[in-house]
Amino acid sequence: MSTRDLEAFVAVVETGSIVGASARLNLTQPGVTRRVQSLEELLGTELLDRTSKPLKPTPAGLHAYEHGRRVLRAWEDLKNGASAQELTGEFRLGITPSLSDASLAAPLDRLRREFPRLELRVSASWSPELQHMLLRNEIDAAAICMTEGQAPPDPFEADNLGSQPVIVIASSHFDLPERATLNDLSRCPWVMNKDGCGFRNALRRAFDASRLPFNVAVEAIDHNLRLSLVARGIGIGFVTQSALAANPLRETVRVVDLVDFHPRVCAWLIHRPPAGRLTKPLALFKETLQAALTEGDWES
Repeated sequence: MSTRDLEAFVAVVETGSIVGASARLNLTQPGVTRRVQSLEELLGTELLDRTSKPLKPTPAGLHAYEHGRRVLRAWEDLKNGASAQELTGEFRLGITPSLSDASLAAPLDRLRREFPRLELRVSASWSPELQHMLLRNEIDAAAICMTEGQAPPDPFEADNLGSQPVIVIASSHFDLPERATLNDLSRCPWVMNKDGCGFRNALRRAFDASRLPFNVAVEAIDHNLRLSLVARGIGIGFVTQSALAANPLRETVRVVDLVDFHPRVCAWLIHRPPAGRLTKPLALFKETLQAALTEGDWES
């Protein structure tokens, strides 16, 4: 069996098309097609449902894909181990904006110190998109946040890094009681993350369950911009305790004590098995990130 044939098939599954696999592998489309067909002939079965758009693996193809990923990872590990003493290549990390820069600085710094020849590629996106990126093999691991009670789905290996409350913040001049209810909050405009944020979804579900209106005044992905807008009285917002404690704008807002809504968020480090050559960098990143979050008042 040619690893090139296997690589082409894996690329088609992960991109959903011959065109996408062709661009990833820098091959012609007929070249990708021939390699996939060669693998199908070797295994004696169709691996792709060619009537679906995007292309999807057949049941046999899904089985071949999962094993094929492991074969290709093992082959990469073998090449790297034979060619260098130090770990080289890429480590592609996905990070959710919900994790503060202060929490991520130490883990990334330590990775650079202990694996100087490992090239770090960091992507920022919301947790659902990071999970899709892992499934498409666009990243190697992701640090994500989910509301308490949720857990990352299979086929991910997941480490729970702890949880903390999500707190509501408002300008000191905003007309809200010190101890507020959802009904009180429903009369206020919100400064929010864009759709896709798990906190926002949990908040909307709580308002919907109580049949209360949910009014978003401003959507912004930048954490500092949202806090600045809240401090100026544009609306109310929410933030984790560690993110607020690390932000210089913390003195310009006040925390609203919620009586009937107590959301919490969990941080997770997820990746697809096997970790292979990235086992040690993943363990180091997990250890350092967990320590940074604990120092930021996260609870394990």
